[in-house]
Amino acid sequence: MLKAVRAHEKKTTMFRHVAPGRITKVSGKNASPCARQPGRSAPFVQLSNTLPSEPEVISPFVDELMQFIARFRDGESVDIELALREALANAIVHGNRKSPYKSVYVTCRCTTVGEVSITVQDEGQGFEIEAVSDPTDPEHRPCPSGRGIYLMKSLMDEVHFESQGTIVRMLKLSSVESGPERGTR
Repeated sequence: MLKAVRAHEKKTTMFRHVAPGRITKVSGKNASPCARQPGRSAPFVQLSNTLPSEPEVISPFVDELMQFIARFRDGESVDIELALREALANAIVHGNRKSPYKSVYVTCRCTTVGEVSITVQDEGQGFEIEAVSDPTDPEHRPCPSGRGIYLMKSLMDEVHFESQGTIVRMLKLSSVESGPERGTR
């Protein structure tokens, strides 16, 4: 089971998943990975996990992480769950190409007011975000894949790609903060 410690201001304690069923403690700083307002600070809990590049780890990991996230959010978190599944599938399948020698790194930060920030990083070669086809374009609709990035951007309040696409940072504001400005990239 995932464990975490509440953190305030500048210091946090994180736990990193290093092998199935084994979690180790890691120290870290309070650097908001996908902050809307850099000066804003709220108590938070942060988890960091390392996953193998195996598609079958996605569902059990997401199920466990969503139980953790549910402690900090009111109501449904289906948007977060689906965006996380897509980000992990992209990292494992497209980024790391299911290589047993590569890992996927996930960090999830939940504030006490319900904001959730998730970072997914793979060890792949990256991609050009501008080269990704629009899945809503009529000629791309019949394609069986290619909707992950579109879904992440549609479901989360903020989505940012860094390091040539090997890092995706997603933010879901608390239900009180979420509004029409959704989808800033």
